[in-house]
Order: sequence, then structure tokens, then C-alpha cells
Amino acid sequence: MEETVYHIPAMLSEVLEGLRIDAGKPQTFVDVTFGGGGHSRGIIAQMNEQSHLYGFDQDLDAYANRIDDERFTFVRSNFRYVANFMDYYGVEHIDGLLADLGVSFHHFDAAERGFSFRYDAPLDMRMNAKQRLTAADIINSYSEEELARVLYLYGEFGNSRAIASQIVRKRTGAVILTTQQLQESVRLKDKQDYARLFQALRIEVNDELGALRELLQAAVSLLAPGGRLVILTYHSLEDRLVKNFMRSGNTEGTIEKDFYGNPITPFKVIEKGRTASAEEVARNPRARSAKLRVAEKTAALKE
Repeated sequence: MEETVYHIPAMLSEVLEGLRIDAGKPQTFVDVTFGGGGHSRGIIAQMNEQSHLYGFDQDLDAYANRIDDERFTFVRSNFRYVANFMDYYGVEHIDGLLADLGVSFHHFDAAERGFSFRYDAPLDMRMNAKQRLTAADIINSYSEEELARVLYLYGEFGNSRAIASQIVRKRTGAVILTTQQLQESVRLKDKQDYARLFQALRIEVNDELGALRELLQAAVSLLAPGGRLVILTYHSLEDRLVKNFMRSGNTEGTIEKDFYGNPITPFKVIEKGRTASAEEVARNPRARSAKLRVAEKTAALKE
């Protein structure tokens, strides 16, 4: 399968297996994280001529990777609006939904986007360049308490208040506008800590967990019975939400039971957290942190 320089699709064969594409009947699939189009091309290669794939991406850069195929529609939008767009296109039910939640090679390697601490670049981190909030806005305008909240919730820093205090003291003397200035404003142990700092800011800038919650809720009504929800996660925060949702139908993981004590959930879990093979990790080191979860819609749709 073709791999693009924009992004190497993680666990491609496992993802395709999880979607359970049936070339013997017309199906509708949604790839809500189109990116370089690697996963989407794999899906299309296995679909029949009557099937259709919708690819979502809010980043204009991804539009250049769109697939020239009548069976494909590119939707430039945040995936939190997937239900709205499916309604717009007249799609009532879908047979599979894929979300590869990782940040693409393209975003990490495009220095000017500010996603990586490896480059000195503007503190941006917006997936959608049209939105107003940037990482620099957060660093320079959030209160110390708000910064501590972001670092604690999304970076899982136990010392979030101390780090927030360092940032506030530094910005008092001069506005922090670049990735290098941010790194110089705090004292962290190692690269992993700086990676968590940048992760926390990226999640806040793009409301990633809020969008994920909305996507998961939309999947319940969009998926036809027997449809598959296939998600690749890359850090514990998003993985916890997906794991809880697949086994309980809600992101809190609260399992409701019927009168007889049987769990009430719209899904049957198929994959509980499969990881990439050693061979794939050797080819694509960024697949090391990928975790694949698959669930099948079992409950009847509520009208």
C-alpha cells in the first residue's frame, strides 16, 4: 500500500482488518483524520464500486492529499461535526468510522507550525489555521491557575503549579512568542517533559479531548448495527476516553445494567488495545506509541 511523505499510516493492515470491509456489498466509511490519506487509500482499495468514503480534516494542508476517485469525498472540517456533515450529504448510517488521533509527521516536521520543541518557531499549534486561539495566546494570557489546570489535565504534571508560576514570572518581563522562549522559561527534567508540555498546549489549543468526546457520541447514532468503530490512540488521556466509551457507551466508563444485571452498552469490544509489531516500529518509530481499539455496534439505533 502506498505510503505518503506527509504521514506514514500506522498499523494499516490492522486498521483495515478492524473495519471489516466487505467488497461484496455497498458500504459507507468515514476517515475522520484524513491527513496524508494513507489509511483512506487502503480503505478505497478494498471497497467495491458502489461504496463511498468520506475523509475529514480541518487542516488545509491535507486538502492537497485528497484522492481523485468518485468514491471519495473530502470534507474540510473538525471531526466533531461529523454528524452534521453526514446529515448534509444524506447519509443516515455508516459501516465504519476510523480515527487516527496521532499528530502527523507533517505537523511535527513543519517547523513553522510550532508543534515540536525541536525547532525554534512561533508558538502556534493550531490544526485549523483559521481559528483564533494559539499556544502563544494561552502562554501569555491565561492566569497562573488556568495554566496549571492545562498542564495538570493534559500534560499530567504533578508539579503543574510550579511550572505555571515559572511561565508567569518569565512573561512578566517579556512576552513569550516562540517555542525556544517557552523552553527557556521553564526548568524541566528531560525531553519527555518538554514533549508533555507541548502536548498539553496542543490539546488545549485544539480542544482535542472535547472534539473526541463529541465524535464518540456521534458514532453511536451514525454506525449501523454491525458497524465498526476503529480508533488509534497515542497517549493515555485520549486512550482512556476511547477505552471507557467502547466498553460502556460513555467516556466516564460508567456501566449501566438492565433489570437482570446485564450491562447496557451499544458496543461489543473487538480489539482491547493492540500495539504495532516490532517490524513496523523498526520501519516507523512513531508507531511505537500507537494503540488500536476496535468496537462493533450492537444496539439498535434509537430514532
